[in-house]
Amino acid sequence: MAGKSSVSPADDPDRAEHRWPAAIAILVAVVLYATLPSSFTPALRYVVVGLSVALFIPLIVFNPHRLKRETLWSKLLSRTVIGLLLVANLIALIQLVYQLVSAVSDGPELLLAALQVWVTNVIAFALVYWEMDRGGPIARRNLPRERVQLADFRFPQDEDHDAIDEVRGRSSKASDWMPGYVDYLYFSASDSMAFSPTDAMPLTHRAKLLMVTEAFSGFVILALVIARAVSLLGN
Repeated sequence: MAGKSSVSPADDPDRAEHRWPAAIAILVAVVLYATLPSSFTPALRYVVVGLSVALFIPLIVFNPHRLKRETLWSKLLSRTVIGLLLVANLIALIQLVYQLVSAVSDGPELLLAALQVWVTNVIAFALVYWEMDRGGPIARRNLPRERVQLADFRFPQDEDHDAIDEVRGRSSKASDWMPGYVDYLYFSASDSMAFSPTDAMPLTHRAKLLMVTEAFSGFVILALVIARAVSLLGN
């Protein structure tokens, strides 16, 4: 039935994930994307920013503080916002590569744009991982563990149940720990900087392909920015 939650919240009111880490990340990504130089398809940027804000407001109203409720439309809206930001930023990445290679744009402005694209890329991929792993943020925290979908990523906490007491106490088995957005943001940034998994390991093909895409895009940005910076210093 429309409007009826498809996920029953857990008895513990603090179990559900806070809305604001992911919400702040989305707002930062939207601002970074909106303030790209005017040479980055301004018409497309206005449409993407307008749609992202318009779609995100109902999600805030639906779950203003903690992510406790989920319906088909709320899940669709969430995935649409995340997918829109990711695709739009990948388009900006293609434009960035062209402008860095062609060397026709202002150097310092283009280097700042590269930083904006890179940070937005990290945020957007973290949101994708956050939304897809173990059924999404609402299912992960509100369903009994035996009903949670199979994991796309393995975190250190998932293996720490046989460690020393002060480590074992935070393990998934001992504390019923589940990852939140900050966990996905951390390993998204690590993947983009180290070009490889760090603490979290991908378990599924889709997770591996997404991480390869993120690492490759991060490598391209870094390589071209270094090349452009060297050319600017040589002038």
